[in-house]
Amino acid sequence: MSQLIRIGMDTSKKVFQLHGVDADERVVLSRKLSRHQMIGFFANLPPTVISIEACGASHHWARTLGALGHKVRLMAPQLVKPYVRRSKNDAADAEALCEAMSRPTMRFVPVKTVGQQADPAGQFHSGLCRRIRSDRPCGSLPCGPIPSADCV
Repeated sequence: MSQLIRIGMDTSKKVFQLHGVDADERVVLSRKLSRHQMIGFFANLPPTVISIEACGASHHWARTLGALGHKVRLMAPQLVKPYVRRSKNDAADAEALCEAMSRPTMRFVPVKTVGQQADPAGQFHSGLCRRIRSDRPCGSLPCGPIPSADCV
């Protein structure tokens, strides 16, 4: 197999579709892998750049593959959609991910840590408190007083 420079990976519940190209932009990898096969496959692969469509599970896979030495780039689905050339299926999505990642103007989504994924309510709550604090005097929240440290 030629040296892979990019891999597009379409994720689903049980099967992962891979599409990889070499430095000459030739397709050298087109494969379906199960969850159990995926870690072993990427552990035996030299470090490369992998693109995944951003979703809740993609952050987990980005951290896992990053720990194996690969560079993982997450992309918003709406930015990948224009690169799907034919009917929507896993292989076409993987190819589109690989193609979209090669574009110099592509914007990528930062990979979230476990803590950031586990506490989305904390981000919402702090914004809500700021909004409420700006509308009401300190300590007059409908759910009761808040500690003075929060009243800024």
